[in-house]
Amino acid sequence: MLAPQSHEKLLTVIDLPQPTGADLWPPEDARPAARLHKPLRAVVGAVELILAALAVWGVFACWKAGVVQVVITYGETTTLESQRYFGGPLAGAIGLGVLAAILVVDAIRQFLLAVRTKQRKPKD
Repeated sequence: MLAPQSHEKLLTVIDLPQPTGADLWPPEDARPAARLHKPLRAVVGAVELILAALAVWGVFACWKAGVVQVVITYGETTTLESQRYFGGPLAGAIGLGVLAAILVVDAIRQFLLAVRTKQRKPKD
């Protein structure tokens, strides 16, 4: 019968001195802080809304190209109607829809940054 295994002992860890002092932190950045409140952001938001509208127009155009109505007539009484779906245009429509949604969300963000955010006074 084998003896139960004991736990493995860890080797001694060498405790090296840790550096301290001002050398640990990078120097303060002398550049002024970037301003978020820029009225030009409203123009960027408007351009993004126009691009989103074009993307929505592209969604409808791609979807219409991706779905085709097929009608087959046998004789005078039998008519078969079906729809054929093409994956490429439908995938393009979905992609353009996602792009339009992202553009609208970013346009809202741009408008809010153009209007709401103002420079705060530094605390003494």
